[in-house]
Amino acid sequence: MSASTAGGRALPPFRVALLGEGVGASLTPAMHEREGRLLGLDYRYDVVDVPGATSDADLARLLDDLRHRGYRGLNVTHPFKQRVIGHLDRLDDDAARLGAVNLVRFTAAGTTGHNTDWTGFRSSLRSALGGEPGAGLDSVLQVGAGGAGAATAYALLGLGTRTLGVHDVDDERARALVDRCAALFPGAAVRVASADDALWTSADGVVHATPVGMEHHPGLPFDPERLRGGAWVAEVVYRPVLTELVVRARASGRRVVDGSGMAAGQAVDSLRLLTGREPDAARVMAHLVELLAGEAAAPGGAARPGPPPGSRLLGGSPRFLGPATG
Repeated sequence: MSASTAGGRALPPFRVALLGEGVGASLTPAMHEREGRLLGLDYRYDVVDVPGATSDADLARLLDDLRHRGYRGLNVTHPFKQRVIGHLDRLDDDAARLGAVNLVRFTAAGTTGHNTDWTGFRSSLRSALGGEPGAGLDSVLQVGAGGAGAATAYALLGLGTRTLGVHDVDDERARALVDRCAALFPGAAVRVASADDALWTSADGVVHATPVGMEHHPGLPFDPERLRGGAWVAEVVYRPVLTELVVRARASGRRVVDGSGMAAGQAVDSLRLLTGREPDAARVMAHLVELLAGEAAAPGGAARPGPPPGSRLLGGSPRFLGPATG
């Protein structure tokens, strides 16, 4: 019996989508569709690629339209992680504390926002550092205070980090994240870290949470040689997975957590929340590694595969969405 049939009868499509700007080449649809079907669902993942300038009124209409078409939920990415909140009925506790949503579930009870960015990073870091709460996490320096940085900082403090320094090229952004984290975790020492802060040479580990290293933002965010000898390095960028930081940090003999673990982890957590079934985390990770290897081997080194076969690219505004077909 195939994943799309039960007792000889076709299963209704389990529709999910990704909402964001410039997301047509995302790997998320491929990861979700394969694992969803292996979980026994006729899992169909569409891409809703809309301009960041979309008005709040159009965003509300789009969410309402997708819900009434029978979609079970949405992954949400830039630039809508904060904007979508005002259009939801409720947030889970962590999404409310973070002030950012990357997953929306549509149910009979309404719309609920979740955040699996932080849980994805948490699971990746736990796995890499041996799974012991607090192991090698007492003092951490984080580079980047944007959306990804908010998720990683929340995960670090939840794992027991007692001293967290946040460094960002935008001091006001760093201060805003520090103030928020300090209020959420009053038992921790959270501070803005300057370019010459002592944590650069004393921290147990360093988390990089900026776009530097991505295909369109190449470069090295900091020299890992300036860190203390036993410090680990964690990266959030995963396309490419071998960023200059990952390569240089590994060459110096450090423990390195590349960005693929966070990406796979958030997909696993999203699938669990959406389907109520337990994804195979190792299988999802292996599939992501396969997809990334395919990109690296393609002409040009970083081919953009686009949505998987059978998925649909929906764009523009609600009025441009054609009828959903089974």
